[in-house]
Amino acid sequence: MSLLRRLLFSRGFLVALVGFACVLGLHFGQVHHNRLPLDFARTFPADEPAPPPGAVLATTVAALMEHELQGGFGWRPNDFVLWGPHLWADNNANRQLGILQAVRETMRVMKDHLTKVSSDQYDQNLVEADTMFRNDARRLWMPSAESRYRHGVRYLREYVRGLGPALRTSKPITQRHMELLRLFQAWSDLLGDAHANLYLSTTQGRPLRPWETDDLFYHAQGYSHVMGYCVRALEREYARDLEERPVLATLFDEVARSLLAAAELKPLVVLDGSPAGIFANHRRNLDGFISEARQKMYSIREELEK
Repeated sequence: MSLLRRLLFSRGFLVALVGFACVLGLHFGQVHHNRLPLDFARTFPADEPAPPPGAVLATTVAALMEHELQGGFGWRPNDFVLWGPHLWADNNANRQLGILQAVRETMRVMKDHLTKVSSDQYDQNLVEADTMFRNDARRLWMPSAESRYRHGVRYLREYVRGLGPALRTSKPITQRHMELLRLFQAWSDLLGDAHANLYLSTTQGRPLRPWETDDLFYHAQGYSHVMGYCVRALEREYARDLEERPVLATLFDEVARSLLAAAELKPLVVLDGSPAGIFANHRRNLDGFISEARQKMYSIREELEK
């Protein structure tokens, strides 16, 4: 009997050890994945002529989506049930849903306002990219979400190529402040949604369950990931204006820092401790960065209206 107990114990210990190793692997893999491998200084060197208006922002959005499609386990929301957004390894799936929503809003404003004034025509590549990114994130095939989003990335690359002096077929960003204000308005609304969810305590008339809190955490983090890198892109797009308005340049930098800090916050387990408890409340911690960025976006909007 003692031998049987030892065998059972050893097998149980081995299973527990393997399970813990998987959790650690997913954790550190996510930590690495949360950093976008886009080096603005290398992609757009300061000692070379400035890229056409729109190239930096479009390249950034394309890189954001490409990273989700190719990095780690790829696109997760439409995966096998154990890896989807409703069970077990769901952190990156929920984060990707937040990323997609922020990309859609960014593309909408870029297509409707940043590159278009009044009765001007839409840029066709931006229209196609925006359409591709609005396909169902959970669709597995016919067509799959991945295939549509890859098409969207390709249309963005074509848009950037069309901005070049050899073609000049794409519509550049107008660099008007009133159009940029619309983008910060859209982002502020998304961060307001994130703030509300990070303080949510009930849903559908019942208390929020422990395994639902991390879904809200990672979804909000997806917003931050997109906006943080896009603000860095806008610093390049509007570099001349920011040089002339140092207050605005400081606000841009502070917003980007807060959002990127939020995007890289990765606890081993998302805890939901009470305000006076001994355990952390990671949703509140994340909201600190998001609320700071949102408040400074209001200041940016005020400056742009001057």
